[in-house]
Amino acid sequence: MTKILLLSDTHGYMDDTILKHADWADEVWHAGDIGDLSVTDALKEHKPVRGVFGNIDNHIIQKEFPENNRFFCEEVAVWMTHIGGYPPKYNVRTREEIKANPPQLFICGHSHILKVMHDKNLKVLHMNPGACGRHGFHQVRTMLRFTIDGKKIANLEVVELGKR
Repeated sequence: MTKILLLSDTHGYMDDTILKHADWADEVWHAGDIGDLSVTDALKEHKPVRGVFGNIDNHIIQKEFPENNRFFCEEVAVWMTHIGGYPPKYNVRTREEIKANPPQLFICGHSHILKVMHDKNLKVLHMNPGACGRHGFHQVRTMLRFTIDGKKIANLEVVELGKR
C-alpha cells in the first residue's frame, strides 16, 4: 500500500502544516504551479516527490518537472498534468490522448477548485486537490490524501489547511 499526499498551486508557498502531512505520506505528488523550487525541495526533505510544471512555473522548474507525468503507482496508471480539464470537459491538449489511452487516475491542478469525480464512460477517476498556496481566488487551502493498494484507490480524505 502506498500513501499519497496530492497538492497543487502552492505558488511558492510552503508551511509546517503541509510538511506534517507530507510526513504521513509515502510519496508527495504536486500537480503544478509550484512557484519556486524551494517548495519541492522542502517536500523532498520529507518524502519522494513527483510533479509537473504549471502555467506560472519558470524555465528552472520546467527543467526539473515535465508538463505531463505518466507513471504507475503500484498497479494504477496515473496521468498528472497541470491544465487538463475534467470529465467530460477535458482540455483540448489532453482530450484525444485521454480518450485513446485513458489512465485509471487523471490528476490536474490549475483551477484552485477541489474536485474528485468519475468519468463513467472512460472509467477514469479525476482528482484536483484545489490549491494549498495563498495566491488565488480560493477561500480555503486544500490538499488530498489517499492510498493506492494494488489496483485499488481508497481512503480518500480532503485536507483543509485553513483560509488563504
